[in-house]
Amino acid sequence: MVGIKEIAKRAGVSVSTVSNVLNNKKNVGEDTRQRVHKICEELSYHPNPAGRGLKSGKPETILFNFSDFDRSFYLKIINGISDYVNDNDYDLIICTDKSCEKYMNNSLTSGSIILDMKMRDEVLNRIASENYPIVVLDRFIDNPFIKSVVVNNYDSMYELIQSVVDRGYRHFGFVGGPEETADNKERYQAFRDVLAANHIDFQQKSYFAGNYREKSGYTAAKILMLSRELPDCLVCANDNMAIGAIKAFRENGLRVPQDIAVTGFDNCDLAEAMGLTTISIPNYERGYIAARYLIENIRGQKNTETFKIAAKIIFRDSVGHKK
Repeated sequence: MVGIKEIAKRAGVSVSTVSNVLNNKKNVGEDTRQRVHKICEELSYHPNPAGRGLKSGKPETILFNFSDFDRSFYLKIINGISDYVNDNDYDLIICTDKSCEKYMNNSLTSGSIILDMKMRDEVLNRIASENYPIVVLDRFIDNPFIKSVVVNNYDSMYELIQSVVDRGYRHFGFVGGPEETADNKERYQAFRDVLAANHIDFQQKSYFAGNYREKSGYTAAKILMLSRELPDCLVCANDNMAIGAIKAFRENGLRVPQDIAVTGFDNCDLAEAMGLTTISIPNYERGYIAARYLIENIRGQKNTETFKIAAKIIFRDSVGHKK
């Protein structure tokens, strides 16, 4: 089997130079880089991704765990993670909840970024250690080896709903995501707190449980239209459900926002095309920051204080001004 020593011998360079070429280091001349790659291609040599960690005895690979392939914002998070990981000479493994746990040990990966509520807290608490730090993007966990990088849901949702109230809206419906998620709890609490602060009544029958997917928003809107009284505004805990609701309203001849206003949360790729008023989360930066903190903790710069990411309101055509 051809190894890195044979590549170095044929290229007339040191083993460390070949290693620098294969790891995309910038301290190698272009002629040498091309010669090494050409020899690797001729000999069908494919480096082992885990090999870079052999010298230190530790893998230089991090793991990102998620499972909801229907939500486009994950790609932006992955791009942010990938860019920071590559800039710092680490590899990235992406896997789903069913296969994730077996890779979460320091013989295979150096640490993990988790964005999957199916990965239970007790599992993360058991795995996290000084030698295996974890960053979570979807919850708070009180553990000295787990850092939370989360969206500041409450403040941004409070500001959005207060702005909607200031525009004259007084009768609301709410479509929530999975009720056990921290995101949904914070967004709904902010919604209720604004209504209470403005002495606006909200009845539980106007709450619809969804799952963050478009179909659940569509279904909630269809059920809502069976009522004799529509709310002035339907607040949705994410954009996918808001878009589903808008589609249902339009199919039934209702105008948005003239007959009913709709808000979302996330600023997904379709939000602008749908004219959806929403809250924009910097998801690329979210992934980048998570990767930065994880690698810093892997390298011993211990920091597990919660980091909250600010989000901003984007008003579009789905909310107007009540007369």
